[in-house]
Amino acid sequence: MKKILKNNSNALLDKFNSSIMFDKRLYKEDIKGSIAHCNMLHKQKIITKDELEQITKGLKQILQEINEGKFEFKLSDEDIHMAIESRLTDIIGKSAKKMHTSRSRNDQVATDMALYLKKQNKKIAKKLKKLIGVFYEQAINSTDAILPGFTHLQHAQPITFSFFLLAYMNMFKRDYDRFKSNIKRNNTCPLGSGALAGVPYDIDRELSASLLDFKAPSANALDSVSNRDFSLDALYAISTLMMHISKLSEELIIYSSFEFDFIKMSNDYCTTSSIMPQKINPDVAELLRGKSGRVYGNLISLLTTLKGLPLAYNKDMQEDKEGVFDSIDTANISLDILIELIKTMKINKKQMRQACEVGHLSATDGADYLVSNEGFSFRDAYYAIKSLTAYANTINKDVSKLNIKEVRKSCEELKDVKEDILDAFKIEQCVAKRNSYGGTSPKQCTIALEEFKKWLKEQK
Repeated sequence: MKKILKNNSNALLDKFNSSIMFDKRLYKEDIKGSIAHCNMLHKQKIITKDELEQITKGLKQILQEINEGKFEFKLSDEDIHMAIESRLTDIIGKSAKKMHTSRSRNDQVATDMALYLKKQNKKIAKKLKKLIGVFYEQAINSTDAILPGFTHLQHAQPITFSFFLLAYMNMFKRDYDRFKSNIKRNNTCPLGSGALAGVPYDIDRELSASLLDFKAPSANALDSVSNRDFSLDALYAISTLMMHISKLSEELIIYSSFEFDFIKMSNDYCTTSSIMPQKINPDVAELLRGKSGRVYGNLISLLTTLKGLPLAYNKDMQEDKEGVFDSIDTANISLDILIELIKTMKINKKQMRQACEVGHLSATDGADYLVSNEGFSFRDAYYAIKSLTAYANTINKDVSKLNIKEVRKSCEELKDVKEDILDAFKIEQCVAKRNSYGGTSPKQCTIALEEFKKWLKEQK
């Protein structure tokens, strides 16, 4: 390489080869891992007590320097591991050179990333719990708010707003479970795997794992230094989370428009037009919707990087970090702002209810009535009610507003139908009758919210 690059070759290679300017955010994990490693080395009599104390003291000084912004990160150090080791050598001298005994940067970086992602999985799960709690507070106050439910973005059947919010609460609960399962599934420690084949020292990998709060050491050194499944798991969980946030954002944008006017987002999370003084734009929700694209890209990027790599470590794997860091940052800030957006959101119960009188939302209940009370097969009932809604359209009425004469006049099949059918078309009754487990009735929503209340208390 140096023979090919003619001018400023060292500087150019340093710039291309170095990861220090983005992996420096792993400094806490790197220092934590090194202290644990050196404690293990001392226990195994590979380094002395004095050397352990010097190294530990020096590493704590470096931690303080970085925290206070006094540490100089240099491209020539290549990565966070060498930057810390180089500075430690400046501070304590030759004892610093013993810190790397019985490990490789291959298992060191895998350990750093595993530690970092364990912390971030916990952090995101905690924010998801908070988000679900905010949804709960909105939902508990809207079991009586009725709005159209949609399929194909067309009026379908009436639902409660609590039911709508509960749908997203269940999505975010699955997200919470995914981040929690990431921790459990990836709770093994790569440290001590060496470059790829283990190390020739009498080390105690169980102790290293315990000191770093892992359940156990990883089982195979070759796999351990090659493994980035923990990064992929985090990227997939974030991608799914951001997909859910994007879906929600789309609905918030639609529901806050003048055409719907179901909700109002706080002006703190909207912006004004640069040219139209009357206009308020849902920019925060739009940005939340748009963020999904970048995290999908980060997931696909890492999958593509890893798909053709032979065992064990390859320099390609240096590309595993920036996308992960970006997705972690995106998930954290998105959750922070979504929590505040939902907390301050206002709902328009009157407008929601009025919208239920368009589109014949209770038509299916009319068909169900004919099956249960008039001896119709469902298919015959379906076509009879279809004729009824067509007639209702000609007189510009919703089925919920028809009188019995209009119902009987609509088609031959309904000419003798009982007046009780009108009750089936009532919007509130239509909602209340959806009382199967997981249904939209106020009773079922209250049950579901009680289950979430209990769940929120149980989560640590």
